[in-house]
Amino acid sequence: MNRSFREWSVWLVLALVLGVLAVLAPAFFDPQPLLSRLTREAPTLVVACGITLVIISRQIDISVGSQFAVCGVLAGFLAAAKLPFAVVLVAAVGAGALLGAINGLLVAGLRLPSIVVTLATMVIAREALRWWRQGQFVNLPEGLQWFGMAQRTGQWTLLGFALLVLVSMAFGMKHLAAGRFVYAVGSDAEAARLVGIRPRIVTFGVFVLVGALTGLAALMNMVQSPQVDPKSGAGLELRAIAAAVVGGVAISGGRGSLWGVFGGLLLLVTINPALTYLHVAPYWEKAIQGAIILLAVVADGVRARRINE
Repeated sequence: MNRSFREWSVWLVLALVLGVLAVLAPAFFDPQPLLSRLTREAPTLVVACGITLVIISRQIDISVGSQFAVCGVLAGFLAAAKLPFAVVLVAAVGAGALLGAINGLLVAGLRLPSIVVTLATMVIAREALRWWRQGQFVNLPEGLQWFGMAQRTGQWTLLGFALLVLVSMAFGMKHLAAGRFVYAVGSDAEAARLVGIRPRIVTFGVFVLVGALTGLAALMNMVQSPQVDPKSGAGLELRAIAAAVVGGVAISGGRGSLWGVFGGLLLLVTINPALTYLHVAPYWEKAIQGAIILLAVVADGVRARRINE
C-alpha cells in the first residue's frame, strides 16, 4: 500500500460520501451553509499544515489548541485597543511563534519527549488563560468582523487565504531544501546528520512554524465573530492531528503530503453535517471519526510491516 494510494483513497472516500449526499440530501450543497461550514474550518486547515510538518519530522504537538486560545485573546485585546490590523496580525503570529519556540527549545534543546512537553505547555497555557479571563469573552470593535467586508466576501477571503497557505507550504515541502530536510529528519535523524543536516535546528524550526501558523489561524478565527472566546481552540489539536493521520501522514514520521491532509480534513468535517442531513443521531459522529482514524493507522501499520518484511 504506497503513499499515493493512501492519499487518493481519502479523496475517493470523500467523493463517495459527497455522492451519497447528492442523492439522499441535496440540501447539503446549498451554497451559503456550505460556504459557512468551510469557512469555519479554514483556521483548522492552517493549523493542520503546521501539525503535518511536526509529525513528518517524527514529533507531535498537542498544545496548538491552547496556543490558539492565547493568540486569539491577545489579538482580541489589541484589536479592542484600536491598534492597526497589521500590528494585531504581527502580534498574533509572533505570540504563536514564541509559544512554539518554547516547545522547540525543550524538545530540540533538552531532547525531552515532545508528547510530554506539549502536554505540559497545553495545560499551563490553558489554565493560565482560564485564571486570567475567568471565561469572559473579549469584545471586538465594529468593522473588524469579516475584515469590514460583506460576510460572503469575507468568507471567500478567508478560504482563499487558507488555500494559499496550503499551496505555499506544499510547494515548499516538495521543492525547497528546508522541506526535504524535514522529511530526512523524520525518516532517519542520524542519517540526516551524517549528510550535513542539523536535526535539532529542523525540529526547533517546525515547532516555531506550527506556533506561527496557529497564531495566524487564531486571527482568522477572530474575524469571524464579534467576540473572542477564551475557550476557543478546544479540540483543535485532535482535529488537526486526525486530518494528518487520515490524510496519509505516517505517525512514525518521514512520509506524507499536505494534499492528503487537505482531503483528510474535508472528509472528517463532512461527517457531522452529513449525519444531520441524513437524519442520523449526531452522537455517531465521534464513533465514525474514530473508526476512520483507526483504519488509517492500521493501514499505515500494514504498509510499514510489508516494507520491513
